[in-house]
Amino acid sequence: MRAEGIRPRGWPGGFAAGPPNHRALLVLTTLLGIKPIELHALAWREGTAAACLARILEGSAGSKADRHYAARADPDDLMARAAAVGARVVTPGDAEYPSVLEDLADPPVALFVRGRPLNPAEVRVAIVGSRSATPLGLDVARELGRGLALAGVCVVSGAARGIDFASHLGSLDGDGPTIAVLGSGIDVAYPSTSRALIQRIAATGTVVSEYPPGVHAEPQRFPARNRIVVALSRALVVVEGRDRSGSMISVTHALSMGRDVFAVPGQVTSPLSAVPHRLIREGAGLIRDARDLLHDLGFDDSMLAAGAVSKLSDEDRALLDAVAGPLLPEDIAARAGRPMHEVVATLMRLELKGLVRSVGGRYEPTVAAGRAREVATG
Repeated sequence: MRAEGIRPRGWPGGFAAGPPNHRALLVLTTLLGIKPIELHALAWREGTAAACLARILEGSAGSKADRHYAARADPDDLMARAAAVGARVVTPGDAEYPSVLEDLADPPVALFVRGRPLNPAEVRVAIVGSRSATPLGLDVARELGRGLALAGVCVVSGAARGIDFASHLGSLDGDGPTIAVLGSGIDVAYPSTSRALIQRIAATGTVVSEYPPGVHAEPQRFPARNRIVVALSRALVVVEGRDRSGSMISVTHALSMGRDVFAVPGQVTSPLSAVPHRLIREGAGLIRDARDLLHDLGFDDSMLAAGAVSKLSDEDRALLDAVAGPLLPEDIAARAGRPMHEVVATLMRLELKGLVRSVGGRYEPTVAAGRAREVATG
């Protein structure tokens, strides 16, 4: 027996087990009248996906539109349409279904997934913010995404224009894992300007939606999308947002699930600084860059540097090894046996990655780079 008023976590054991339940669950993903929180409650009353579908078909649950749609839905056709767009269906009980989604009061009954498998062992951080971001906000979001990617942290966002778009780009810049959660069907790129980005993420990262192929983006789907973005992540970072913006919906989800919340400060006169500054005043962590965030999450600079070192070309790695420092560029060129112009350009790249620093015109490896080397050599 379950204590009255206690919300059950996750899904009942065996909810999606076996072909009849799996077919019923596919039909349930197509029903847009019954809310996820209502379907979750129904699942705990009935026990299985097939039993839930039976209640909807008989009219004791869901809407009239749900009943008519469920009677005509073809699970085989849905599976074929998902496969045609390169998507798989991940259901409760599957190893790939993220257990962290069980922190939600209304977990998705299934996920449509394109790209690499969802890895439960990876560290994930959600980055959200204004769609009408400033150039500075876009730069900050992209650098956050890149820095986290270099440290091996997965960036999660919604593939919308603005901060979402920039954070995904930064992760791709750093050759890191990134997850795009859509507020539309798994095959529907919204906005259309994100189509190429979503294709890139599907090729190297993961695209996720709780909606089957063909479902159009509508306003009510974006708050629903945000809950999955936050639930998949260990922490939430807000970069720019106006009062009463959608970013606060993500913050509310984060606080309800016990996720850490961080914010990037902005210009005090900018309306887009309203949400970050409010969050900081109310106790959110103030961060300026990926190093601040990694530190607050319990990591040190060596993690960021180790990621940067692992992604260096052979030529850049060889030059870094030649920086026994502090050395003048010409001394490094002599040690590496490379032309001076190539050495200067490479040193600039290494400095931007936080692997070397210049002191009085002489270059030396950073402390973090030294630790990264120790990690790499065991």
